[in-house]
Amino acid sequence: MKNVTVSLEDEVAQWVRVWAAKQNTSISQVLSNLLRNRMQEENGYQAAMQQFLARTPKALKPKAERYPSRESLYER
Repeated sequence: MKNVTVSLEDEVAQWVRVWAAKQNTSISQVLSNLLRNRMQEENGYQAAMQQFLARTPKALKPKAERYPSRESLYER
């Protein structure tokens, strides 16, 4: 584990101290969990995007079959 120094506004620091105490944890653990969750969300999004973009497109109709014209779809 790496030690880092984080600067917080006084109001934020006070709030997180109280919140961490209520959760029976430390500010370091709160920040670590928050950042780990964010990292997993980011990595999950990137993986899903790569999987989506790697797929091969499929035709909606066979090549021999033609799509209907706009006029036939919207006859009034």
